Amino acid sequence: METQTATTNNKGSQHAHEAPKKRNYRFIIVLAILVIGGGAFGITKYIHAQHHEETDNAQIEANVSPVIPRVTGYVKEVRVKDNQRVKKGDTLVILDDRDLQIKVSQAEAALAAAEANVQVAVATTTAARSNVSSSQANISAVDAQIEAAKVNVWRANLDYERYNNLIKDHSITQQQYEQALATKQTAERQLNVLEEQKKVAARQTSAVSTQSDATAEQINAAKAVIKERQAEVDNAKLVASYAIITAPEDGEVSKIYVQPGQLVQAGQSIFSVVLSNDIWVVANFKETQLDKMKLGQKVSVHVDAFPGKSIEGKVTSFSPATGARFALLPPDNASGNFVKVVQRLPVKIEFNDLNQAEVKQLRPGMNVVVDVHLD
Repeated sequence: METQTATTNNKGSQHAHEAPKKRNYRFIIVLAILVIGGGAFGITKYIHAQHHEETDNAQIEANVSPVIPRVTGYVKEVRVKDNQRVKKGDTLVILDDRDLQIKVSQAEAALAAAEANVQVAVATTTAARSNVSSSQANISAVDAQIEAAKVNVWRANLDYERYNNLIKDHSITQQQYEQALATKQTAERQLNVLEEQKKVAARQTSAVSTQSDATAEQINAAKAVIKERQAEVDNAKLVASYAIITAPEDGEVSKIYVQPGQLVQAGQSIFSVVLSNDIWVVANFKETQLDKMKLGQKVSVHVDAFPGKSIEGKVTSFSPATGARFALLPPDNASGNFVKVVQRLPVKIEFNDLNQAEVKQLRPGMNVVVDVHLD
């Protein structure tokens, strides 16, 4: 029994020595696999890093157009819903335009009054020109009378001279002489009266002609007023048209922040339209990654929303300044203690095919990982 027990103890001791050797062998194998795998992974990453630049500091971007009313008014009707797709020119919101239509009517009434003033000015000018013609005709008539009066004066003078010689010889009576003298004086006075009438008629003609010229200028002024009133009508109609707010481009409407009956102010953003005509990626690369990057390089975009899928694109532009320069309070390294921080430069990446199904599902703000192929 003691011999068997000793034999058993010897076997147990032998197995105890063999077990650790197995465990050490397995550990070496696992360690070797880890070392080889880690080395292969490290070499792969190193080789990849020599030909690629990656960053996960990237997002989808698109043009977002705010919907801003150009006039103040109360919302009459909202014709779109949240996230609705719209086309360019589609009606989004209608404002109450009754006060704007009143202004249009007022402008049209002012235009009608200005047109009536033109008609009045034309009629006045026509009448003034008729008066000028009448005055000129009067002058012509007075000229004819003056010529006749001159003939009468000439004949009266001849008769007076003849009677004057005869009275000296007492060939005629004193009464006949006095009649000849009276006839002479009457003819002369009548000539003087006609000449004064001609002067008065000439002055009247000049005044009427001046008035005619003035009324003609009034026509031009009235026509200028018509143009001004027409511009006011056009402006009133244009402002009234702003009561209908339309989509600026094709896209999708964001959350609607207005309801019927709400007062909106001119220049107030009421919601936005995310334009669907273009979409791109803005990747913020470290400044130490830009050494080999250039325009036109191929880019693989991995979207977090679609794991396992890659969308092809290309580098199209680099920002003119780092993101920190566009911050509300850009850092000023000349003040305080300086701590060097690696800056990031936004890089624009455009997709090769905007009609690709995955691209159409992208939305601004989505996170992506970009891989720029440096070769």
